[in-house]
This record gives sequence, structure tokens and C-alpha cells, in this order.
Amino acid sequence: MSAMPASLALPRDMRPILISASFIVVILIAGTAYTLSRFGSAPLLQPTYLLQQLQIGSFLGIVAAGMMVVILISQIDLSVPWTLTAAAMMATAVGGAWALPIGLGVGLAVGIVNGVAVAYLRIPSMIFTLGINAVMRGLMVAHTGGFAPQATATDLMRFLAAERLVGIPNALFVWIAVSVVLAVMLKRTALGRYIYAIGNKEAAAYLAGVNTRGVIVACFGLCGLLAGLAGVLLAGYSTKAYQGMGDAYLLPAIAAVVIGGTNILGGRGRYLGTLVGVILIVLLNSVLSIMEMPEAGRQVIYGAVIIMMLLVYGRSERVTS
Repeated sequence: MSAMPASLALPRDMRPILISASFIVVILIAGTAYTLSRFGSAPLLQPTYLLQQLQIGSFLGIVAAGMMVVILISQIDLSVPWTLTAAAMMATAVGGAWALPIGLGVGLAVGIVNGVAVAYLRIPSMIFTLGINAVMRGLMVAHTGGFAPQATATDLMRFLAAERLVGIPNALFVWIAVSVVLAVMLKRTALGRYIYAIGNKEAAAYLAGVNTRGVIVACFGLCGLLAGLAGVLLAGYSTKAYQGMGDAYLLPAIAAVVIGGTNILGGRGRYLGTLVGVILIVLLNSVLSIMEMPEAGRQVIYGAVIIMMLLVYGRSERVTS
């Protein structure tokens, strides 16, 4: 059989996006068939239900956007869970007009500390950010005395996270805005080119005149900022902050980035893939909730789908290389 003409060949970094999209179709068909056979209706096909699930998924999408930037430079940020939680707790504690700036500032500050340690002190990001996560957890437990915070979200936080404009959740508009800014940054700006260059070979980027340390700090700062934004929104959606509210977002965020085709070793990936990966995870969780799957079963299926997709993607890479 003759090889596919080069002009018709699918770009290498588009293959995982196509695979992820195919899994979304499979999940939708399976979930719809199950609900029709058991309940006589298909909530997955109802726009209201889909918008609600995407509203919930927008928090994960914002976290995953920041995580992707860090992974592209061949690093990782494991401080996201308690950066998110700390931002939410401090925003609700301060309240008023300063709530949103304080929440974002906490996230940005943690991100910059991570970036400085990795870029200038050359501490492995996995170790340092894990330590920072523990530090933030301790600080928040000391701040609350180990009890659930009593402060509630401000009206602006609730407006951004829980209310709607023209029938569409405001949280989706925030996610779309973050997505547009990040996609343009990665595709159209010098910073985006530097990020990919550092992910491919930091030493080569440095010799080419790139301020690699500054870019690394900027990437971690952006990841922390977006984690803080997600925390503020999640507190607004839940009306208050609570202990460990960010724990459920670390692994799904990393999974969404990797499933979307971003190389875990850095240097390759499209934001569109991360977007598709987030939608896949949101729909998978929705189907498992509708099926009333026990938590143990959800974890098994969730992990199996991720492994299966990575195996399929890996197989396609070997065949075409």
C-alpha cells in the first residue's frame, strides 16, 4: 500500500487531538444508549445539562491551562491543589473589593516563588512544588485553626462563577477568555516561541539568546495565577472556601494536558488538545455519575481510559515514525 501523500498527512501534533475527539464521541454514544435504555431520556444530549457540566469543567479547564504552560517547558507544578485552596480562602477571608485581587495575588506569588526556585536555584520542580504545596497546606490549616472557614464568597465571585448571561454560565466566558489569551500567547508571541524552545532544549534556547530564567519564572507565575483564579471561581460557585478543595484538580489537570497530546517531557503540544482533553474528562465523569458508578469503579474506569488513550497514541507514534 502506498504511503499517504505528505499534503494529506495529518500533522503529528494533531493526532492525539483526533484520538481524544474520537473517545468523546464514544463516551457520548455509550452514555446516551445507557440513559435511554434505563431512564427513557438522554440528559447528555440536553443543552442545559451540557452547559452545567461545562460550567463545572471550566474550573478544571483553567487549572489545566496553567499546567500545560509549565509542562511545555519540561517542568511540573504539584503545588496547584493548595495554591488554589489558599487563594480561595484568602479571597473569602478578605472579602469586599479586594477579594479577587488578593486571590489572584496569592496564586501569582506562589507561582513566582516556584519559578525562582526552579530557574535560579535549579531545584527540581517536582520536589520543590510538592514542598510548597505542603507549606501552603500548613499555613491554611493554621489560618483556619483546622476548621472549615466561615467567610463566604463575595457577590463578584458568585457572579463570575455561578450566574449566567444570555443563558450561558459566566464561568464559561472566563474559561473562553483564558483560552483565547493562552492560545494566542503560545501561537503568536515571542514568549510562546521561547516556551517551546526551552521545552525542546533549554541549553540551546539559552545559547540562542533567550532569557530562559525569566521565561521559566513567567510560566510558573502564570500557572499559579490561573490556579488562584480557579480557586476564586470555585469558592464563588460553592459560596465558600473549604479545606482541600483543590485536591481533586491536580491529576485530572495533568491528565487533560497529556491526553490532549502535550509531550510530558516538554516542547510539543497544542492548547486545542488540552481543551479537548478537559472536555473528555468532564463528559467521562458525567457519564459515570449518571450510571451511579461507585467511586472505586470510577477510578478504575477513569484510569483505564487514560492508559488506553496513551497506548493508542503511542502506537500511532511508532507506526508513523
